[in-house]
Amino acid sequence: MDAGGSVHMVDVGGKPLARRRALARARVTMAADTARRLRELPKGDALATAQVAGIMAAKRTSELIPLCHPLPLSLVDVRLDVVDDGVEVTATVETTAQTGVEMEALVAASVAALTVYDMAKAIDKDMVIGDIHLLEKTKAPVE
Repeated sequence: MDAGGSVHMVDVGGKPLARRRALARARVTMAADTARRLRELPKGDALATAQVAGIMAAKRTSELIPLCHPLPLSLVDVRLDVVDDGVEVTATVETTAQTGVEMEALVAASVAALTVYDMAKAIDKDMVIGDIHLLEKTKAPVE
């Protein structure tokens, strides 16, 4: 913010390019029966749909979060692991840029979790999305 309270996008133009990577996780807790049925829901395969939704969301983060820079993403990997009482979503995002990709990883994990919720809500009214957090972020010089 400036002295008048206005927000602004941070100028990263003077920063050197770096290889940046971020991992984020989200969890959808649900009934065990729901977790077993995620590939055969009335709307279709929740896991495949959520994976694509997470990838698409990472690519559009700067459209969703007002002051995020649009970044050229070199990798977006969204994995959904079914556990006894739900789904653990892990999103990995990489770029070579002047700013990090943690928001893209967090958005990917969040939207993938929301997609699982949306697809399974017809059969499970007690699901909970939570534990959304950044696991790791790294930066290495471009060689």
